[in-house]
This record gives sequence, C-alpha cells and structure tokens, in this order.
Amino acid sequence: MSAPPRAHQIGLIGCHACGLVCEDTSDAQASCPRCGSPLRRRKPNSLTRAWALLLAGFIFYIPANVLPVMYTRLLGSGGDSTILSGVVEFWHAGAWDIALLIFIASVAVPCTKFVVLGLLLVTARGRSRWARRERVRLYRLIEFIGYWSMLDVLVVALVCALVQFKTLSSIEPRIGIVFFGMVVILTMLSAMSFEPRLIWDDEDNDDTHA
Repeated sequence: MSAPPRAHQIGLIGCHACGLVCEDTSDAQASCPRCGSPLRRRKPNSLTRAWALLLAGFIFYIPANVLPVMYTRLLGSGGDSTILSGVVEFWHAGAWDIALLIFIASVAVPCTKFVVLGLLLVTARGRSRWARRERVRLYRLIEFIGYWSMLDVLVVALVCALVQFKTLSSIEPRIGIVFFGMVVILTMLSAMSFEPRLIWDDEDNDDTHA
C-alpha cells in the first residue's frame, strides 16, 4: 500500500497561524488570505531556534531553584525560601493544596517540558519514524500545559497579597521568581518555534530540515 501524498506533492500549504489550507504558489511573498500571515512550508530555522531557547530555559532554571523566590517574616523573624523549601514550609503548615500546586507548576511541569521538548528535537533531527502519532500528542500536550506554567508565580503573588493583610507577618517576592518567569517564557517560545511537521519527515523527504 502506497503512502498518502504529502501536501507539497499536491500543491497545498497550510498556514502556521490559523491552519487554513491554501494553494502553494511557490511565492516567497505569499500570505494567508484569511489572517495575512506569511505562508511557509516549514518554520525557518525551527530546530536551531527551539534548541537555543530550550537550553537558555534550562540554564535559567538552575538559579530559579537555587535563589530564593520569596521572603517570609513572622513575629519579627524571617528568612528567604526557595521553591522546594517553600513547598516544604507550606506542607508543614497544613497548606498541602498550595504546596502541591507549587510543586506541580514549579518542578513537575518544567522538568516534563524539558524532557519532552528534548525528545521531540532529537527525534526530529534524526528524522526518526518511532511513535510519530504519540510524539504529535506529546507536542500538543506541551502546548496545552504551557499556558498553565505561570501558576506558581501567580500563587506567590496571591500569597503575598493575602499575607499583607496580617500586621504581624509579611511575604515579599525575591529574584528567583524572575528567573522562573524567564524559564516559563523561554520554554513556551521553544515549543512555539518547533515545527511539528518535521515529525513526519523521512530520510528521503526533500523539504527543508532547518
């Protein structure tokens, strides 16, 4: 059984922005008739830009975990807290729901994104035929959870606002939360830069593989 034809073989191209399928005119200046975005068969330098952004996010993730993300003062005594120490403090204080939320958003989600994006980039570079449909699902999952990656930043801001109402205690954000915000932004940009169509490329495919 022969493989189904590819879009470029039947003269079609899909818009990266809105998904509209258009006629491929081979014009470098062609734009989508629906949203006006440039029409390209592949995102330019997809793997290079995705790798650069992912590695930058991983570098920023180190100070995001080492540096304090908030300062807590209670009854005259206080101290800085990192992400993990904050999770432990919330857990011991009985706020297990906030501790679990911060752990998922600050540790589980970023580590999952690093592993999955790295897997997608490595397999796309080698044009692997392994588990293509599953890899597409993983990419869609990364896109989905990317919108929820700022939860811990919002939790810290919310906790700071709530604690300020108490006269004997206070919480202030620290520099670590800035680094974690950069991690979220860089990993989201890495996922957006990745071209999922590369998952379906074969060794004998003539499309650009940048």
